[in-house]
Amino acid sequence: MQKKPYKILVVDDNQGVLRTLKLVLGKVFVSVVTVADPTLIPALLQADDVDAVLLDMNFSSRQLDGEEGLFWLNCISQKEHSPAVVLITAFGDIDLAVRCLQQGAEDFVTKPWENDVLIQKLETAIEKHRQRQNTASLIAQAGSLLHSMQADSQLSLEEMEKKHILQVLEQEGGNVVNTAVRLGISRQTLYNRLKKYGIVI
Repeated sequence: MQKKPYKILVVDDNQGVLRTLKLVLGKVFVSVVTVADPTLIPALLQADDVDAVLLDMNFSSRQLDGEEGLFWLNCISQKEHSPAVVLITAFGDIDLAVRCLQQGAEDFVTKPWENDVLIQKLETAIEKHRQRQNTASLIAQAGSLLHSMQADSQLSLEEMEKKHILQVLEQEGGNVVNTAVRLGISRQTLYNRLKKYGIVI
């Protein structure tokens, strides 16, 4: 079976869980990194090459309310190119699961887990997360384009012509001959326009 081209980061303070997940997930995914210390998460995500984080909810025997998991979930979600996050805990609390989903987790798994279910959830989480990021990127690009169009609509014809000449000049590396050809005007006409608009080459 060909492995899925994903990198999974598993964060859990239980070494037995880490060894098991490394074995189980390593059969399916190209790369599986396991760590017991959640403070290593920022450094491990720095390269932006992690597709999903399987994150434990509790790292302290004195604190079993899932707040640590939520803290690290928020840290991961704030990254510009954040990976998908699937939370894993021995305490199957529905209210906590809802909070996790509201704060950016893609899914929630309880221990003990079923391997097939866990793998499917990770794959689905990665796909859903990528779709959401692509959609957000497209919306941002559309907003930027609309803003640019609105700004251009406030320009006079001369201002628009000057802006267009400057753009083509830049694209042609300041080459007047090529710029004139792309603009569909003679070189002398271009020189006249440059003089008119105070554009110095």
